[in-house]
Amino acid sequence: MRFPIRTCGTRPARRAALLLLCVFAAGCASAGGRTAPPADAPPPVVREFRGVWVAAVSNMDWPSRPGLPVDSQKAELVHMLDRTRELGLNAFIFHIRPAADALYASEIEPWSEYLTGQQGRAPEPFYDPLEFALREAHARGLELHAWFNPYRARHPSARGPLAPTHISNTNPELVKEYGSYLWMDPGEEAVRERSINVVLDVVNRYDIDGVHIDDYFYPYRERGPDGKELDFPDSASYAKYLAAGGTLGRADWRRSNVDRYVEELYESVKRRKPWVKVGISPIGTWRRGGAPQLGGFDAFEQIYADSRKWLMDGNLDYFVPQLYWPIARSDVSFPVLLNWWAQQNPKGRDLYAGLIPGNVTLDAPGPQNRSGWHPDEIVGQIYIARGHPGSDGHVHFRRGSLMPDGAYGPIPGADTLSAARLDSIRARQAAVQVRRDSLTRKLMTETYAQPALVPPATWLDDDPPPAPRATLRRQGEGSTLVIEASRGEQPFLWVVQSRWPEGWRTEIVPAARREWVVGSSLGLSGSPTVVWVSAVDRLGNQSRPVRLD
Repeated sequence: MRFPIRTCGTRPARRAALLLLCVFAAGCASAGGRTAPPADAPPPVVREFRGVWVAAVSNMDWPSRPGLPVDSQKAELVHMLDRTRELGLNAFIFHIRPAADALYASEIEPWSEYLTGQQGRAPEPFYDPLEFALREAHARGLELHAWFNPYRARHPSARGPLAPTHISNTNPELVKEYGSYLWMDPGEEAVRERSINVVLDVVNRYDIDGVHIDDYFYPYRERGPDGKELDFPDSASYAKYLAAGGTLGRADWRRSNVDRYVEELYESVKRRKPWVKVGISPIGTWRRGGAPQLGGFDAFEQIYADSRKWLMDGNLDYFVPQLYWPIARSDVSFPVLLNWWAQQNPKGRDLYAGLIPGNVTLDAPGPQNRSGWHPDEIVGQIYIARGHPGSDGHVHFRRGSLMPDGAYGPIPGADTLSAARLDSIRARQAAVQVRRDSLTRKLMTETYAQPALVPPATWLDDDPPPAPRATLRRQGEGSTLVIEASRGEQPFLWVVQSRWPEGWRTEIVPAARREWVVGSSLGLSGSPTVVWVSAVDRLGNQSRPVRLD
């Protein structure tokens, strides 16, 4: 495996080169008498990133409440990971830094209140949630991407006191009160360095597959008691910049602070572990009126996020614009936005559509079509993304919307509500859950019926791993694969493809498994006519398949 950080090749160019190579190979085979691929060669494996966000802030997804016992925390994680695999997804985007805190063992920032109920308190008995989640995710063949908030220092949902080791106490000059939030000032060099060092600490110590940053750079605008919009209080850091000879206006300076963070984060991660992918999920509207038929929120002006620039510069490995609007909405139509983002990708980085199954509710659609979605809206968006030549997958926000239970936490103010009101709320929640369950059933049985590998990050590495060594034991009504990795690069997954009377079947198996009963994950009994097995590396490259009779 080699890891040059390529920036010149584009996906269309790579695909054209592969097409020419295939045509050339076919010509040589016919002219030179080479053997054509065997008739029973397996079909190509589906390539699609299928992710889910798992939010810790406000205990939205995990853990279900602050201070949940450790055994229950672990059980919830296992349940979520099992569900992720059951649905046919292949990536788990795990929130580990909601607000300058940590849901993992850190010497830089305090334990999160959302985990233990008190900021700075470690789990008792002790365990490391990120280490546990990584082990369990990889055992299921899932990628795990660690999700960080780069600048938020305190969320309004926090209830307890800030720990003595929190940045607002150790470096109060770097933290600003902004509306109902505490926010680290992106204009301070020390803030950028700290945020990057937090990420690098995780990259160095944990076997994560990706670093994931969401859309919270400068904060979304807050309003004061008088209803007027508040400006972010960074006069001191801006004055320091001007005194050092800076010439940018304040808005451009703010954007340059975020641009620099993104660029330095990417370069820093690649210096440490080039195979760890770096992704960003900005809001799906870069600029209001940035192109015909584009409206919505102006991220460029409002939160100083020039996300189009990061995509065009190639300062990331994947990009997940949050396209949280329906297909039929005119100003921010899902397919129109997806197409626009695909056109802003000259470096050929992976583009995944951010989806919001949480909008599948019972409400009648309002004027802006923000609620009351039918389950088929999400299914339709998946098929639109799947059919678009510039799209490589999608990510669901969030885990609770795709679970068979646990989509709703405790009812706020339940102790003040009448029994009739509580019954009404619970009945509505149950009805919404039935509708969401119909979505997940369709995903499992139709949309995700075929398993998928993540797309290969060929700009980082395009060398396939060595083919595995394998044997097939046919015993009675079953066939067992015995698989060993060859020397060289170690695999992340096995792909097992088997032919049955009803056709080809594909199974994606964690590389830690050395024996596999063919068809066992599909509920198949009996023995296939032929089996092919291949290895897949950490960046999605697939080896030459090995045939077993």
